[in-house]
Amino acid sequence: MNIPEELSYSSEHEWVAIKDDIATIGITEYAQGELGDIVFVELPKSGSSTTQMQPFGTIEAVKAVSDLYAPLSGEIIEVNTKLEEQPELINQSPYKEGWIIRLKIKEEAELQKLLSAEDYRAQIS
Repeated sequence: MNIPEELSYSSEHEWVAIKDDIATIGITEYAQGELGDIVFVELPKSGSSTTQMQPFGTIEAVKAVSDLYAPLSGEIIEVNTKLEEQPELINQSPYKEGWIIRLKIKEEAELQKLLSAEDYRAQIS
C-alpha cells in the first residue's frame, strides 16, 4: 500500500500536500482501492469554501457513492477539471494526476488534526 510519508491524511481517507498556504487534496490509494472503478466525481466550484470534515463533493464508483470530506477549511482556488472527463485518473494516479482540489488554507491550527503517514497506516491496518 502506497502511503507517501511527505503527505498528511484525514481519518476519512483524504490526503493533503501543503506548499506555503495552499493545500492540494485527493483521496488515498487505499480509498480508491476500496471504492473500485471510479466513474464520476462531483467537483465543487472554484471560489467556494470548505469547512474541515464537512463534505465538499461526491465520488461515484461502480460499488458505491461516497462523500468527499474536506480535511481543512479554506477557499477552493482550483479544481482538477480533468476528472470530469477522466474520473479514472483517481484510480490510476491517486497522488499525482488524480488530485481533486486545491485550496487556500483558512485555519492553520487545523493542520494539527491531520494524521501522519504512520498514523494513517495504523488506522487502515
